[in-house]
This record gives sequence, C-alpha cells and structure tokens, in this order.
Amino acid sequence: MMAQYLALKREAGDCLLFYRMGDFFELFFDDAKTASAVLDIALTSRGEHGGAPVPMCGVPVHSAEGYLARLIRAGCRVAIAEQVESPEEAKKRGGSKALVRRDIVRFVTAGTLTEEALLEPRRANMLAALCEVRGQCGLAACDISTGRMELAEATPETVGAALARFGASELVAPEGWADAPAHAIGRPARDFASEEGEARLKALHGVATLDGFGSFSRPMLAAAAGLIAYLDHVGRGRLPLLLPPEAGADGGVLAMDEATRASLEITEAQGGGRKGSLLAEVDRCVTGAGARQLAEDLAAPLASAAPIAARHDLVQFFHADPLLRADLRDVLRALPDIGRALGRVVAGRGSPRDLGQLRDGLREARRIADHLQPLGDKPALLEELLPRLGGHGALTDLLQRALVPSPPTERGSGGFIAEGYDAALDELRGVSGNARRAIAALEARYRQDTGIAALKIRHNGVLGYFIEVPARSADRLMAPDSGFTHRQTMANAVRFNSLQLHEEASRIAEAGGHALAAEEAHFEELTAEVVAGRERIAATAAALARIDVAAGQAERAAEGDWCRPEIREDSCLEIEGGRHPVVEAALARAGERFVANDCRLAADDRLWLVGGPNMGGKSTFLRQNALIVLLAQAGCFVPAKRVQLGLVDRLFSRVGAADNLARGRSTFMVEMVETAAILAQASERSFVILDEVGRGTSTYDGLALAWAVAEAIHENNRCRCLFATHYHELARLAETCPALSLHHVRAREWKGELVLLHELAEGPADRSYGLAVARLAGVPKEVVARAKAVLDRLEKGRAQTGGLAAGLGELPLFAAAAEAQEERCDALRERLQVLDVDSLSPREALDLLYDLKRTAGEG
Repeated sequence: MMAQYLALKREAGDCLLFYRMGDFFELFFDDAKTASAVLDIALTSRGEHGGAPVPMCGVPVHSAEGYLARLIRAGCRVAIAEQVESPEEAKKRGGSKALVRRDIVRFVTAGTLTEEALLEPRRANMLAALCEVRGQCGLAACDISTGRMELAEATPETVGAALARFGASELVAPEGWADAPAHAIGRPARDFASEEGEARLKALHGVATLDGFGSFSRPMLAAAAGLIAYLDHVGRGRLPLLLPPEAGADGGVLAMDEATRASLEITEAQGGGRKGSLLAEVDRCVTGAGARQLAEDLAAPLASAAPIAARHDLVQFFHADPLLRADLRDVLRALPDIGRALGRVVAGRGSPRDLGQLRDGLREARRIADHLQPLGDKPALLEELLPRLGGHGALTDLLQRALVPSPPTERGSGGFIAEGYDAALDELRGVSGNARRAIAALEARYRQDTGIAALKIRHNGVLGYFIEVPARSADRLMAPDSGFTHRQTMANAVRFNSLQLHEEASRIAEAGGHALAAEEAHFEELTAEVVAGRERIAATAAALARIDVAAGQAERAAEGDWCRPEIREDSCLEIEGGRHPVVEAALARAGERFVANDCRLAADDRLWLVGGPNMGGKSTFLRQNALIVLLAQAGCFVPAKRVQLGLVDRLFSRVGAADNLARGRSTFMVEMVETAAILAQASERSFVILDEVGRGTSTYDGLALAWAVAEAIHENNRCRCLFATHYHELARLAETCPALSLHHVRAREWKGELVLLHELAEGPADRSYGLAVARLAGVPKEVVARAKAVLDRLEKGRAQTGGLAAGLGELPLFAAAAEAQEERCDALRERLQVLDVDSLSPREALDLLYDLKRTAGEG
C-alpha cells in the first residue's frame, strides 16, 4: 500500500495527497503534518517507513469538502486519489490479497473549484494564465464554475493592471519565464503554444474558425493554450465548462492600475474583505450570479457611450416602476444559481440536486420573460435579454417528468427519479417494496412461532438483514432443528439468520441494485441533455444576472436618491451634490449627515488644487468623484443630484501611503512609482486624483516635486485632475497655469477647538490647522504647546527674513548649524568683495572658482 501511495505522491508533486482508504481520505508523511496543523486535527502514526513511524492523519470522505475549503484558503493544493475499482474487481484481478487500484482523479486548487460548499456565492472564482510572445503579454482568464472565458493582450507595462482587473484566485505561467509574477504556478513552456491554443478552442466549440467569437492575437491564443492545458491536467483529462472566449478589446473598458483599485477599495477594502468596499455598499442584488456580475461591472467599467447608456436605460426602466421592481426581485430571490449548477454538471461533478436547480431556474426564467414581454416602452437591452430567458421548454419538461420535486445531493442512494417516468424502474421498486413487506410479515410470524415478543428483523451495512433477540431468549433459537443459524453474539442480544430471510434479502438486494443502476443510467441521460444545451443555459444565466444587477441598482438609487449620469462627448466632469457612498453610509449608521460637494472640471479649468486641514475631507472629496466616474461608466446611477460626464479612458488614484518592503520599496518610493505611472500614461481623456504628492521626503524636495508634477499634469497630460496638498506655496501656480484653480475644504477654530466643515470653497487655504488636528487626535497638551511655540518662532523668522532657514536659526536645536552656515557665508562674501577680477589669469580664475565651490559645498 505504501508503494502505491508513494507512486501517487510523486505524481501529485507539491499538492497534498488525499489517499482514499475506505470511508476516509488519509494523508501521510509531511502532508499529514501540514494538514494536521492547518485543519487542527490529530496527527498519529501508522507502521514504519525507513525505520521511523509514518506520520498520518485523515478526514472522513462524507465531510471532506469542509476540510478542502480550509486547506485551499490556507494556500494549499490538493490531489484526490480515489479507488478506481471495487474490492471484488481487485480480487478477480489479483487474488484475495490484491490491492485495490487507486488513481488521482482530480486536483483541487484555488482557481479550479466548482463545489458549492467551496465557493463564495457572491464572488467569481477566476483562474488565469499569462505568457509572453514577441514582447507582448497574452492573458487568458476563466471562471470554471460558470464557464465564462476572456482573452486579452497587454504590454509588459500594463499587464499588472490587466491581472488586477480579473482578481484571479490562481495564476499559471511558463516555467523559467523571468518576468513571471512571483505567485504564478509554473507549467511546462511547451503548453503555451498559440497554434495549440487555437486548435483546442476550435475543437472545444466545434468550429472551423474563431472569427465568430472575436479577433484573437497570438499572445492571447498562447495564454489560452496554457490555461486549457492546466485545466486538462487538474481535471485528469476532463475539461470543465468553457464557453466561447470573449476578446478583451483595447479601449473597451475604463483602465485602472492595481494601485488605483486598491486605493479606491472597489471590490475589497484595504484591510481585506468585502466589508467597507464600494461593492459592499452598492450591491443590492438578490442572486449570487447578479452579485458576481456587478463585481465584474465595477472591476471593468465601460469606456464606450452606447453600452453605458443601454445599462442606464435598463436601470431607469426598473427605477421608474417600484411595484414591478419589487415583484421581479421577489421572483429572482427564489432562483437557484443555474450558472454554477451547469458548471458542476458539465465538469462531471453534478448531482441530482443540480439537475433540479436547472429545472426550477429555467422554468422561472421563462415566467420572468412572460411577465416582462408584454410591457410597453422596454429598453433595448431588455429586448435583447428577454429571448435568452426562453427556449428550454423541451429540457425543462424532461427534467420535470424525470426528477422528484426535491432531488437529493447524492446520487449513490438513488431515489431521485420520479415515479411514473420509467415503468421498469417502478417495477423494480415494487419488488423491493413487496420484499420489505414480506420481511415485516416474516418478523410477525417468527414472533408468533417462537413466542419471543422482542424478536426483531434488523439491517446494517455489514451484516445486511438479520434476526435479533434478547440474550435471555437466544436458547430457543439455538436448537439444530429450529431453522435459525447463529451469526453474532452481542452483550445483550444474539443475532441469527434464516433461509426465508436470506431469500427475501436477496430479492431486495437484487431489485435495489437494478433500480440504482437504472437511476444512474437516467442521470447520465439527463446530464447529456443538459450538456448539449450548455451554451443556451449559460446565456439564460447571464441574462438573469444582468436583470438582477439593473433591478438592484434601481433599488439602490431609490434608497439613496441617486441620479442617472449624463454621458457627454466633451471632457467635462460636472457633479452637483456629489457624495461618497461608503462614507455616507457609515455616517448614516452613526446618525450623522454627509456634507455633499460640487465638482466642475472643464477644458479651461481642468486642474483643481485642493488645500485645507487633515481630516477636513480632502481625500474623501477626491475619492468620491473618482467613484462617481467609476459607477457612471459601470452603468449604475450615482450618489449625486446631477452629473455630466465626458467619458474617461483611464482612472488614476494616488491617495494614501503604503510601503512594499517585500519588493524593496519604501512609502515614498511607492508614491513616486505610482506618480511616474500617472505622468507616463494619463491622456487628455483621463481622470486623476492625487493626494499629498511629495510628503514622504524633505520639505523642499517634496515641495519641488509637487510643483513639478502639478505643472506636468497641466502642461503635458492635460487631463482632468484633483490635486490635494498642504503646500501653500503651490497656490502661486495659478499665476502661470491658466487651467488651474484653487480650492480648499473649510474649517474654523471656535473657542480653541477646530470645527471641520467638510465644505469645499474657492480660493487657497489660509492654513493647515495641523496642531489643531493633533490636539483632536489626543497628542499630549504639553507636546502640542511646545509645537505651537516652535511654529511661532519659525513663522516669525520666516516673516522677518523671508526664509525658513532664518526661522530655524532662532531655535536652540538648530542654532549651532545656523551660526556655522552664516559664518561660511560671511567668509565667502568677504573674499568676493576684495577680489580683483581683472588681475586674475585664466588659470588663477579657474583655481579660485574651484576653491569657492568647495567652500560653498562645505556650507
């Protein structure tokens, strides 16, 4: 057995091997140590290997899914080794001591899950493949739980943003590729051949050309080849549901890099998890499929006016009719997740319950279509979706006739085929039922014949049917001519068999076995019918999800008095009464009111310099406008009174401070890398929010950088930009940058306390109120008082001499350095005053210049 285990372990590689032994999956050696620590289960040992006990732990087969989920969340990958023959087959093959053959039937990894218990209902589970072909990166991504597949191409500079959009749970890349992301799983480079990818896609979908699906480049097809090869590997030759690929067209979506997504907390909060994210606050979908579709919409907002308007029209349709919306949402709420049920059936992991979910879901989809079809003035997108909800009449009728109303999750015990569907099956069940009635009659007769009222006929999985009597009555059945055969003695009971009982038990077993075989055959037939219509079923699931998203967004708009944004062709951004949806909701829960603000950017006023105190609302103002742009282009209504938006091609957010020590980057380095990306990529159609550029370094360096960055955005990128800063000196940019205007968030001090008004006003900020904010934060009074004294002396020195250095010179801490610097300046001044320039030879002038430079450098 250990030889068989070790051979399978070599095949499993770095995956934990779940080795089936009876009713348990066992793990050995280092796998057992890892699993016991992650799962918090007992680590034991069994036998010896190499002179040492073999570490071992196990989990029950019937509850393995829960343990698998914990291992996957911990970053493990698992190989499942099942028994692929019965003990009887093993005996026929190799005698009584033959080992049951086992084989790895699948690999369970983060990106290849289909089981309902292992997936989050409201979150897609993406698997991605990445490769490089002639300097261009190909990307293939799919969610095998629903079959959706997309191919995209990116440059090495933009591939990070493309990967961030998919948020893949697992990434595969060619082995030995130097530029592969560190977390990618290496696969043989030969798997990433574009010709093979093209051939596999054609074979999968039965087409002679892929042109009907879109235009796919060689890097895209190479990535598709790697993805399909990996799925083939983990599925052991059985591919999951893969729908025709979609081409991720350049310019089709609003581009955002990874830093922007993290900064705006679109689908996940910066602390991790969904709570506190934009998605959590705007999601009013009543189905898991709708929630997944909304997350996809927010991760990849559109960049074309027509499809955005189509989504807005659909939201408007449901927003205008609250009664229709409520009725529709009630029906949607009861729908099963037919997309994921279909994924499990196609992957060969389906159950009778999945077939029942498809039956119920497709039937309800038809009802929704029948309800919406007669309505007048339907938007174009709804007219496009309604036909996809039908066309399954023959399949739903078949499943309705074949399945019981509530099919079980396991098919091994049968009982899921409805009575009346198969006369032969009904007859087998009748034989089994009659035999059980015969056993009940036999029990009554034996009681009467033996006089043992406590005699019972029982059944278990080991002995089958047997007769059980109390130990004190067993002697009556022990006689040789009693007709009973002793089988087992228990502490308080004795078990027997009889010829009549054996005959009836055989009839039950034979009929039951035939019935199970008949139900299994029917399951395979029904599965084949579902697989044949998989693309139409997937289209229905997608249509239901889109309708749920639109109805949910209409509900959210009605809740929060959100408006429909107007998409325009120019580069304006006019937001009246804009709010931050997440912050507003948090304040509402605390019983407070959010202060709305306007934002009006245009070609001649495209760069706003926003000052004001910390905690005054600058970052909130910046983010809320970026989120309004994102929501509008995702096809949602937005938290504002009125919005006019010229389409944005790229959205950038440089807000907040974070380091990346694993990659050797400090907070300031990260800030500069993100700023550099903005300056290199932002176009006139982009929207940029920048907060406190330059704050991570010295005062003068930071001011100089902020000044230069603001000028570059104004002169070179010429994009719409909100630039928050504490550097008051930047206000002078308004004198030389005609499209730059000054704004600030208002604050007042009242009786020594800072009052933050969170209102945006025109003009520069008069001060930063840093000490007042420090006092609010709980900095000790004596520290604040000392800071106030230092600030007064600094400002006094600056006012008197016009420079910061003079102010520093008045403080004891800096006095010595300031005096020394002043002495060096006096010495240089005296030398220059007495210098006779006309009497110097060229050589003497050059030597003197070097000497003066050296002296100045020492200062």
